This record gives sequence, structure tokens and C-alpha cells, in this order.
Amino acid sequence: MVEAMRIISQEGLGALSLRDVARRLNISHQAPYKHFQSREHILAEVISRAFSDFTRHLERTVQSRAVQSPDGDPKEALATIGRAYLEYALQNPLQYRLMFETPLPDFKEHPGLADKAGQPFSILKEAIRAIRKDVTEKDLTMAALFAWSTVHGVASITQSGSFVALGLQEAQELSEAIQYVMSRVCTVVSNKAP
Repeated sequence: MVEAMRIISQEGLGALSLRDVARRLNISHQAPYKHFQSREHILAEVISRAFSDFTRHLERTVQSRAVQSPDGDPKEALATIGRAYLEYALQNPLQYRLMFETPLPDFKEHPGLADKAGQPFSILKEAIRAIRKDVTEKDLTMAALFAWSTVHGVASITQSGSFVALGLQEAQELSEAIQYVMSRVCTVVSNKAP
């Protein structure tokens, strides 16, 4: 997996092939086929691991916050998850792009990937459920989708460097913008849908 990530990082996703992985590892070009049926299978495993790492990052953040503030405000817990999402995107740009900017392999052929891809969304839904205990499953999913897409948009703008084009050049301004966005997300998901 490390070599596959190195190929993607250095040469781009299009360069990933089982043959190239084998060449770089100085093994028979047939050896990777003992573990992976195709390029799509190794890509599914790489993306699956990225989702696992992202989930662990969110879980550590939630756990750390619970230890620091066991009787804390559930809105602040949601905001913490949003900030953790942004933090992960900034610290792990390649994994972020693989998870959210790459067409994912077919979930029917890679059900483990589907499970891993859904775990971060489940963490978000639980944080919203703590705010809106009476929420229906449908409204919970819609609120989580709203929160996720809003934070994802901020992460994408941050990754592309577009904040400078928007006039937010200082780290303090970026931090304030993120705080504002998370505050608005918390307000929206706290209210019942119209």
C-alpha cells in the first residue's frame, strides 16, 4: 500500500498499476495479483485505508473532547468534528483527494470500502443526534448531509488556496471564517427543518 500511495503522490492516480507497484518493489510483475485482482482492487484498498485513517482521526477528536469536557455542549462537539474534518483535509491532502475527489470503485464489488466510507458520516450523525434527540432518521440524514457538504466546501476551498482569492489571507481570518461556518452549521442543524 505504501508503494501504491507513493506512485499516486509522485505521478498521479493515472500512473497506478499493479505492474508499476511490482517494478518499484523489485518483485515479479505477477506477485501483486496474488493479493489484488486488478488496479481497481488496489485502489479500493488504498481509499479504504484512507477512510479508516480519517475515521480514527475523527474518533480520537471526539474521544479527546469527551475527556476534556464530559458534560460539554453538544453543539460544540459538532463544531469540534467539523474542525477535525478540516484539520484532516489540510494535514492529509492526498488521502482527502482520494476519498472525496476521486471516483470511488464500485461499492458492489468492494463492500468493505462502502462500510469504511460510511463510518465518518455515522460519527457526524451521532453528533447531530445528541443535539436533536427527537429527530427522525430522514431529517437526521438531511442535517448530516447539510453539515458534511458545508464543511467539505470549506475544506475544498482551503485545499485549493482559494481563500486568498476571497480576501482571507491571514491565518487568523481563516480561523475566524471556519469558526463562523461551524457556528452557522450548528445553528441550522439545531433547528427543526421548515
